Amino acid sequence: MKQNWVIILSSLLVALFLYTGLVKFLNFQQFNNDLQNQPFSKQLTPFLAWGLPSLEILIAVFLLFHKSRLMGLMASLLLLLIFTFYTALILLHGFNRVPCSCGGVIRQLSWGQHLVFNLFFVIISIIAIILFMHECRGSRKPGNRVGN
Repeated sequence: MKQNWVIILSSLLVALFLYTGLVKFLNFQQFNNDLQNQPFSKQLTPFLAWGLPSLEILIAVFLLFHKSRLMGLMASLLLLLIFTFYTALILLHGFNRVPCSCGGVIRQLSWGQHLVFNLFFVIISIIAIILFMHECRGSRKPGNRVGN
């Protein structure tokens, strides 16, 4: 039963990261322009423009397979915490300007909604990690097969 929940929660994260990564690549020029307006060094823009959507898609791929799922869940949590921290800084007026470099429908969210959205997926990641760890511990008991 825990495995089913891990798969469901991982699937939500796969959908999130595939969607956001692909939208950034499909609207690459707009994403790149949005990054140019972010409150950090412009020297980071080329790395972020290619690296962020690539990382999001790579995380989605890791989440698809049992052997790499824990790494994918940990990476999901880390990236979502970074996004959440950035969103919180925006809400606390930590930057002079705050253009959104999100893609698709996520771009339409207010910063408050964005924070709730990110926190929702942070919680999903944490729950999935906990369930996955319990699942792995349970599969090590005598008589249980690994990867059930």
